[in-house]
Amino acid sequence: MIAGVDEAGRGPLAGPVVAAAVILPDSHTIVGLDDSKKLTSAKRERLESEIMNGAQFSVAQCSEAEIDDINILQATMLAMTRAVEGLDIAPEHVLVDGNRLPRWGFSAKAVVGGDAIHPCISAASILAKEHRDRLMIAAAE
Repeated sequence: MIAGVDEAGRGPLAGPVVAAAVILPDSHTIVGLDDSKKLTSAKRERLESEIMNGAQFSVAQCSEAEIDDINILQATMLAMTRAVEGLDIAPEHVLVDGNRLPRWGFSAKAVVGGDAIHPCISAASILAKEHRDRLMIAAAE
């Protein structure tokens, strides 16, 4: 059981940072997984539905107040930790997009550009971005 983890909202000036963790089944047939930034919103929306219907996943976030209190890097690490701990199944290993890992007890590896390499990280990238986009659209309204 390998979980992929990615975040959305680390660079923007408003809103929470959102992280997702995804464990894809070995036999997954989800076609088109990629870095969420490379996909159209329509494709992300379709893939989000497929991921949520065919994988174990968890989405978590850190609020703006938490970001202000502990800084964006630590808030990102906390959101990632919350996402992995929110999975119904404990992963044997975690692949995290980027060059840093949270301090946790999980066997893990940071993978720069992992959202374009590992399907489980791509899936996490899509869930995190779609969730955060919905939060920001609602806030804008």
